[in-house]
Amino acid sequence: MTSLAAIEARIDAFATAPVTYREDAETLLRLAEEVLEYWLDANGKVPVTRKKEGFRLLALHAQSAKGDPSFNACRETCREIAYRYNLAMSVADVGELTRAVATMRRLVQHLSLFISGKCQSAQLGEFCCASRPLRQTDSEMLEN
Repeated sequence: MTSLAAIEARIDAFATAPVTYREDAETLLRLAEEVLEYWLDANGKVPVTRKKEGFRLLALHAQSAKGDPSFNACRETCREIAYRYNLAMSVADVGELTRAVATMRRLVQHLSLFISGKCQSAQLGEFCCASRPLRQTDSEMLEN
C-alpha cells in the first residue's frame, strides 16, 4: 500500500508543473482513487473495482461512506473531481484545459487532506469537513 504522504507528494508535484496534457487529468483522477484506496486499506476493506456513474472514484467513495455517514462530507469533492475530469477531456482550448486540471489538483489535494484528517480523527466530517478540531486543543474549542 502506498503511503498517504507519498500520494500527497505526487499531488503537490502538480502545483509547480505546467499543465499541458489531458494525461495530467487522468493522473490526478488516479491519485484521487489512490487516496480512497488508502482509506479503505487502512480500514481493512478491499477497494472495489466497479464504477459508479462511469467513475471508479465515485464507487470507492460510496464504499467508504457505507457505515460511516461522516464520510459523506467529501462526496461533493469526489463528484467535482469527476466533473473536472470530464471537462478536461472535452475542452479544446489549452487555457480551459489548464484551468480544469488546476482546479482538479486542488480538489484532489482537498480530498487527501480530508482523508489525512479522518486518519487522525474519525469524527472529522460529522458537522463539516473542516479540520478545526485538529488545529485546536480542547480548551481552545471550549472558549470559542
